[in-house]
Amino acid sequence: MHPSRTRRTARAIREFAQQSTRWVPQRRRAALSHLLRGVCYGIGTGAISLIVLWIQHGTR
Repeated sequence: MHPSRTRRTARAIREFAQQSTRWVPQRRRAALSHLLRGVCYGIGTGAISLIVLWIQHGTR
């Protein structure tokens, strides 16, 4: 006899949750490095924009 659809679905959900709990810690460092990189790009872009505005405003 085949297992019921509900049991197969529950098993699939349980396996997905177990795989996810292993996957997240392995990728945490990569995610944090991407976040830091984005923050640095944002700060750099903002600083350059402020410098350009300061130069443009000062030359008028």
